[in-house]
Amino acid sequence: MPDLWTDLLACMDLRLRPTAPQAGDDAPAPDPQATLSVFEGPNQQLEYHRLFGGQLLAQFLRAAVFACPDKTVKSVHVIFAREGKSDAPVYYVVQPQHRGRSFATLTIVARQKGDVIATALVSMTAMEEGRDSQEVAAPSPLPGPEHRIQIGLIPWETRSLTDLNDESVGPAEYDLWMRTPATGAELAPGLVAYATDLNVIGTVLRQIEGFEHSGNGTAFTSATTSHTLWFHRPFRSDDWLLLRHHGTVMAHGRAYGRGDVLTEDGTLVASFAQEALLRFRP
Repeated sequence: MPDLWTDLLACMDLRLRPTAPQAGDDAPAPDPQATLSVFEGPNQQLEYHRLFGGQLLAQFLRAAVFACPDKTVKSVHVIFAREGKSDAPVYYVVQPQHRGRSFATLTIVARQKGDVIATALVSMTAMEEGRDSQEVAAPSPLPGPEHRIQIGLIPWETRSLTDLNDESVGPAEYDLWMRTPATGAELAPGLVAYATDLNVIGTVLRQIEGFEHSGNGTAFTSATTSHTLWFHRPFRSDDWLLLRHHGTVMAHGRAYGRGDVLTEDGTLVASFAQEALLRFRP
């Protein structure tokens, strides 16, 4: 089995499907008028048999860039319809809704074994110059190497001053610093999207004593239902980035949180928001 980093990079290398379906293949056939593109995405080789939502987020972004290479993603909104399985590839059916000189809009449907497992609305833009300003709190200094932590699905260096395994009540906030191994800037949006799917629920749970993020399946049931990212400026994932999480609300069996992604010098490069199912066991 490959290491998790190599495995994740391989998952981001989508394959354009041929113009006609192959024998014994369940991939959707591309549109004969070439309005659709279909990409095949491999799955991470994890110990459990479900697909991690971060993998789908990263692959949605890669499919969008492959289908519209003259633009970059400025926002993506993903609805997770059903649980994906690791024993079959995911096919990303890309449908352009609009293509102009400055902007493009795509809808992407992720299908597996004939079922829709997730859908995405992607907005893309051509880079242009303009005024530059922001109003966001500056990050605290990067924690030292003694604050390195291990997060199971993240195959790169992470640091934090907060322990999400702590079951005591605390502020519903979580600062996570991350830096990937050296890689191309074109992969940075997908890698950051992957990481943003991991800790929103755990941040929301900091509001409640006696619960922490690893209790899914025992103390509670949780699953991401929708996830949105906005990309404000270009960045690299192999430079230090701060993922600043805020657990905003928990109500009616759902949790919602949001966050920002900042460089070490405080430049806001992306923002994200997530809603999740969160049901507590009796």
